[in-house]
Formats: sequence, structure tokens, C-alpha cells
Amino acid sequence: MKGPVILPLVALAACGASPQRDGAQPALQGRARALDGDTVSLDFRFSGADAVESKQLCGRQGGCYPCGKLAQDATARMLRSGEASIRLVGNSSYGRPVAIVSVDGSDLGEQLIAQGFAVPAVEYLKRDPERATRYVAAFEDARAHRRGIHSGDWIEPARWRRGARLACERRGDRRSALAPSEQRSNQ
Repeated sequence: MKGPVILPLVALAACGASPQRDGAQPALQGRARALDGDTVSLDFRFSGADAVESKQLCGRQGGCYPCGKLAQDATARMLRSGEASIRLVGNSSYGRPVAIVSVDGSDLGEQLIAQGFAVPAVEYLKRDPERATRYVAAFEDARAHRRGIHSGDWIEPARWRRGARLACERRGDRRSALAPSEQRSNQ
């Protein structure tokens, strides 16, 4: 359940906007940081999608490439492509609220899985079996078409966070030499 999504929240008073007159709006809670004097950012984690980490490397053609950075860039492109909608669905994960994030109606978690930059985390989608089915189908399609991480060797994001690394990451170079027991590819 990865993919921190950073969305600016503009302070209404600083912009001169008036609050909604039809009642209190739901409060968002999480760690925030200032982007400038009147704009803050709040991170959310995707519900049911676990993307490769921003510093994670994947293996392809005898070397490593920054698949985590590519995943981050894909998320940024999708966020820039339209208006984002955030629906909070769970408790905090890694200190961040858990949400389903969509842009112009397209589920970003599902899109990252379909592009081959995330894996489904269906254990978090027990109350949403339809979404779990879509995420698994997107994963299988990405794997069958060798998109993103499926074009070579990679480590599950959860295992990577616990310290598992490709051989080239451990050596600090760009050559890949995974032990057969650690390999994950489209075979």
C-alpha cells in the first residue's frame, strides 16, 4: 500500500476564499509540511496498491535501473493530468492516511499496477472485492506484457523495505546478479 501522493492544500484565509456555508467539512489528518507561506502538503498512501520505493532499483539486461524513480514520475504525471479526488478509506499506514486517489475518475493505484510500477495488496481490500479483482487483473496484464518492473528482476516493495536488495544494489553498481531464489520475473 504504497505511493505517497502529495497534494497541496491551500490555506483558505490566505487566498481570500470563504469557507463553505453548508456546514463543517471533514478534517484531514496526517503529517504536513509547508511548500510556501500559504500552501501545505499532506501525504496519503494508496489503499491496496504497493508501489516500488522511490530509491528502489530493478534489474534488466545485466544492470540496475531506478524503477522507484520511474514509479514516482508516473504518479506525478498522472496527478498533473487532471483533478485529483481523494477518498479516505483507512487508518494511518506509516504515519499517513490511507486513501483511494483518482484523477478524472481513474484510480491511481490501479493505473500504477497496470503500468507495472506497483503490486496489488489485496489483503487491505477485503471490504472492496471488486477493486481487489481489478487490481489483480491489472497486475496480471502488466506482467503478461512485461510492463515496468515486469521487464526484468525486481523485489517486492515490502521485502525491499525490510532490507532485501538486488545484488547490484548491494554492491552500489548498476550490474544485476540476483540469486535464483531472489529473482522475480515474467517466466
